Amino acid sequence: MKKNLGANNKVILALIGAGGRGTSVILSMKENTPNVEVKYICEVDASRGGRAIEELSKMQGYKPKRVGDMRHVFDDKEVDAVVICTPEHWHALAAIRACRAGKDVYVEKNISLAIEEGRKMIDTVHEHKRIVQCGTQNRSAAYAESARKYIQSGKLGNIVHVKSYCMLPGSKPWFLKPDSPVPEGLDWNQWLGPAPLVPYNLSRHKAWYDWWAYSGGYSLAGDASHVMDLARMVLGDPDHPKSVYCAGGRYLHDDKRDVPDIQNITYDYGSYTLSCVSSQFGEYMAKTKSEIRYGNKFPDWKLNATRTEIYGIEGMMYLGRHGGGWQVLSNNGEVVAEEFGMFPDIEHQQNFIDSIRTRNTPDGNIEQGHLSATLIHLANLAYRSGDVQLLFDQEREVFTNSSKANELSKVTYRPGFEI
Repeated sequence: MKKNLGANNKVILALIGAGGRGTSVILSMKENTPNVEVKYICEVDASRGGRAIEELSKMQGYKPKRVGDMRHVFDDKEVDAVVICTPEHWHALAAIRACRAGKDVYVEKNISLAIEEGRKMIDTVHEHKRIVQCGTQNRSAAYAESARKYIQSGKLGNIVHVKSYCMLPGSKPWFLKPDSPVPEGLDWNQWLGPAPLVPYNLSRHKAWYDWWAYSGGYSLAGDASHVMDLARMVLGDPDHPKSVYCAGGRYLHDDKRDVPDIQNITYDYGSYTLSCVSSQFGEYMAKTKSEIRYGNKFPDWKLNATRTEIYGIEGMMYLGRHGGGWQVLSNNGEVVAEEFGMFPDIEHQQNFIDSIRTRNTPDGNIEQGHLSATLIHLANLAYRSGDVQLLFDQEREVFTNSSKANELSKVTYRPGFEI
């Protein structure tokens, strides 16, 4: 059970994974949420975490402890919650270990590496009565909630199709580095964790987004997961789709990376379809600029790399991710409704800390995190099964027309790192 936070309601945090994103999140939580302290920085790579420790020391007046094994954090009963910003292959295991140790969890997207991991995360959260906030911060955006209410009002009419985009700019050829000795200060065994034991390779360590063993892909799992989660939210959080089709490949640079550089995905939700294009090429597509994310402006939608288009029989809506807001167009192209949107990163972090104190369900709850993460897994499994359409049993979370996809969806964990 959750320990009493005490009269001062202080929340003690630990960061697990102190790369760029982890450092940004933990410093923001300390700065923007009251009465929060960070006791540990857990990082298997000694070259990381220094900035977080230095800045936190200034902010809270004492130095967080650096540890290399997250079990030290879980064993400390003073720690209320952990922030997990590791590579994706560690997300589910770290979150489940934390919940079993009585900690609440903020876990970055994509929250899992496989469908079954997400289901086990849900079961563990419920069994141990934990608060888990998934790092899909659009769910704490006021403009996302107003977009959902607009759609629910029926002003767009029946929704017939939704198009999500994650067409990120740029891509460079990739050259597989030779295996080499483990760098000093890196615990390679702990970095690999549940993944297969392999010799150290710089291309795995620094380009982990390019390997199925560690990720669902930089563009798809790293960014399209946000876009489609937001689309699901404003559509009223539908359950799993009935089927998925994915075509793609390494078209730009045939450099033997696991993950494709372009994927064109279609999901069937019964009364409407959702499509997503995930890619990396060109410089003319761009994410929403900072002056739009934090200001009263709208993107140039046609060149916005992370937009969603929602088509109803009475009109269509442009929807921005991480700020950008939304606009509704009528049949003559006139803007008939709109709302600016701000990047809700801080609001999402504050919601997590509030939920720890109140025990209320957080905005990015584990159930919706799993449903959105599953979209990434479905797309990749359809691609890896040979660019086929997969029929999905929404209750049992298995495929009814592909034994190959069911086999690919299974994850084998190394001894000592099992979920």
